Amino acid sequence: MSTISAPSDSGLSVATDSSLGAGLRRNYLSFPEVVAQSIGTIAPSGTPGLVIPVVFATAGNGTWLAYVFATIALLIVGLQINVFSKRIATPGSLYIYVTHGLGPLVGVIAGWALLVGYVFTASAVILGTVSTTLAFAHQIGIEASAVGVVLALSVVALVIAWWFAYRDIKLSTRVTLGIEFTTLVLILLTVVIFFAHRGSIADQAQTGLQDVHFEELRLGLVLAFFSFVGFESATVLGTESQQPQRYIPRAVITSVIGVGLIFIISSYGLVAGFHGIDPGLDKSDAPLTVLAQSFGGGFIGILISAGVALSFFACILGSINAGARVLYTLSHHGLFHNSARATHLAHASPHIAVTVVGIVALIFALALTIAGYGILDAYGILGSIATYGFLVAYGLVTIGAPVFLRRRGELRPWHIVSAAIALILLVVTLVGTVYPVPAWPYNILPYVFLVFLAIGVAYFLALRQLAPARLAQIEADLIGSAASPVEPAN
Repeated sequence: MSTISAPSDSGLSVATDSSLGAGLRRNYLSFPEVVAQSIGTIAPSGTPGLVIPVVFATAGNGTWLAYVFATIALLIVGLQINVFSKRIATPGSLYIYVTHGLGPLVGVIAGWALLVGYVFTASAVILGTVSTTLAFAHQIGIEASAVGVVLALSVVALVIAWWFAYRDIKLSTRVTLGIEFTTLVLILLTVVIFFAHRGSIADQAQTGLQDVHFEELRLGLVLAFFSFVGFESATVLGTESQQPQRYIPRAVITSVIGVGLIFIISSYGLVAGFHGIDPGLDKSDAPLTVLAQSFGGGFIGILISAGVALSFFACILGSINAGARVLYTLSHHGLFHNSARATHLAHASPHIAVTVVGIVALIFALALTIAGYGILDAYGILGSIATYGFLVAYGLVTIGAPVFLRRRGELRPWHIVSAAIALILLVVTLVGTVYPVPAWPYNILPYVFLVFLAIGVAYFLALRQLAPARLAQIEADLIGSAASPVEPAN
């Protein structure tokens, strides 16, 4: 067993064990596959089925406008992320970005927040997959909702997603791309046929914002924002991407704009389609199926229901892949057990990190089910914790972007303006999650998130006290060269 010091493209130099594998594949993924990583983590096909009805319950006829604002907000946040992704390519994603802007301690906060975000997203969408699978089964005449069935389906969904993530990132992204492309085409086709059958796309209630008030629209914007979390996950691919400093920034922006347009169109169509229908959109279990049935396309609705279930499955896959690569980088820097920085000798996947992220995500999903929470209640709880992780990471990268540019002598006034706007929008969104104070258990979820975050930060602070020499090496690696691609080397 030999130990070598292997410099990487970033200037990182970490002592590594040659038995840990040869590292992640370089120049491996094409642009569509890079986009698929972000698309899969967003799970846009699932939003019309589960999230848009919730946004409608708050924003009503302003649902489409909430998604317009959310798209613009996330686009501005994406520009801050791309300040780094155009210059740095790393599986550490926002963790490394924030470190280069604000230093190691704040970088660690961002890294653990992002890891919490991905793990709890995976956990939530395990249950989202179960819920939509059961809904599809109901539509074809199969009834199954016992706790044992939910637990079994949760395990099956995670194991299949784990296998894809363990096996190959290219296979994962291609599966994701196929699922999302097919389902989104069906969703858009349903909306188009609905309006063609209706004879007009005009809906005065929506374009005139009938009965929509500012406070309701603000709360709807907060919920719409949640539909996009994970849009940045292409950044975790680092040099696994071909031309990473070109493809990854494009993937971030493409994901926001493309998915945003789909959300705007589908929300407008769903709200228009449910005028005068009882139960309303906010009470419907399968709104896209109802919309398809309105013009005699019930079979399309059933296909969409199957696609939505697969979309949530793709989100499990995307979240595990993203979380594993953040954990892989944290491990490289001594902030997690050394084994998590191993890569598979044959598949070049971070297989230990993939397994850890998958197991932890499954444990939380199973725990809430066993504790008696309904599937959608548990989905909401886990998804809310995940959202806090993303909001913290996005906020820190937004603050770090102008600092990073100033250090490089590249700061311009518009960088400051866009960062300030992005930060204001993120703060508004964060405040909307805690005020007015939500009911139990959502009122304690910010503190639950802080506990998970504190665990990782405490380890870093303990390292500072107990192993200052090791910490000095880590900090030197983290703040080394940002001028060229960054990726830990084996």
